[in-house]
Amino acid sequence: MARDANTWDAAFVGALLDRLTQPRRAWTVVGLSGLQGSGKSTLAAQLAALAMQRGIAARALALDDFYFGRRDRHHLAGAVHPLLCTRGVPGTHDIALLLRTLAALRRASPAHPARLPRFDKGSDTRLPPSRWAAVTAAPRLVVLEGWCIGVPPQAPAALARPVNALERREDGDGRWRRHVNAQLAGDYARLAARLDRLVMLQAPGWTIVERWRTEQEQALHRRGAPHAMDRDALRRFLMHYERISRHALAVLPACADLVVPLDRRRRPGRMIERR
Repeated sequence: MARDANTWDAAFVGALLDRLTQPRRAWTVVGLSGLQGSGKSTLAAQLAALAMQRGIAARALALDDFYFGRRDRHHLAGAVHPLLCTRGVPGTHDIALLLRTLAALRRASPAHPARLPRFDKGSDTRLPPSRWAAVTAAPRLVVLEGWCIGVPPQAPAALARPVNALERREDGDGRWRRHVNAQLAGDYARLAARLDRLVMLQAPGWTIVERWRTEQEQALHRRGAPHAMDRDALRRFLMHYERISRHALAVLPACADLVVPLDRRRRPGRMIERR
């Protein structure tokens, strides 16, 4: 990745796109999985843009655009567990909507356009459908990026012990983490089954995530974003993701079709093709 962390090296993007578009198919959905701050959204956008330059109709989708809105998450918080108020973990995305969107993209036409949801993190809710982009032709390549894409559930025994202070203090009985794990085994597994290829951006470890996300929050502060977090808020926020992130680092390399090791500056190493 470049020094400013805003773009990926063009040669790397081209080489990755070559891998993802061979053999050529009429429809390919690629899952791009990586921990927070690893550069997924930038890479997905660059892959789609380069594909278009090569004459391959492509779209980049973000799991973040399929969050349940604030009202729905408050309902989940009351019905299941208060920690589900915070968006991010499995169970806080509308996977049914995402699957319907993929199906609509595959058959998109001027007569039956597909609509792409948009989530506004500033207002913490999904934009109204009137503001969703309309796609009138089916793309050949869809790149779906998200931090927990393709991650399988943990074994039940692994849920017993808290991994951080948030789980100890606010999920003492394990109800939240059992619910999140059940989502990985259910809707998120169904989503993973729809992927043709799974790419993992392999962070060097969980502890780098705070540094990467701090860089992102500092950029938001510089732009005057009202929802930018300070260090204490960010650390608490990241505790929601720690369990699944550590699990992903341990198991996802064996599940992914293509693994891209990253160093601490997000520079990609040699791609490892698993299958």
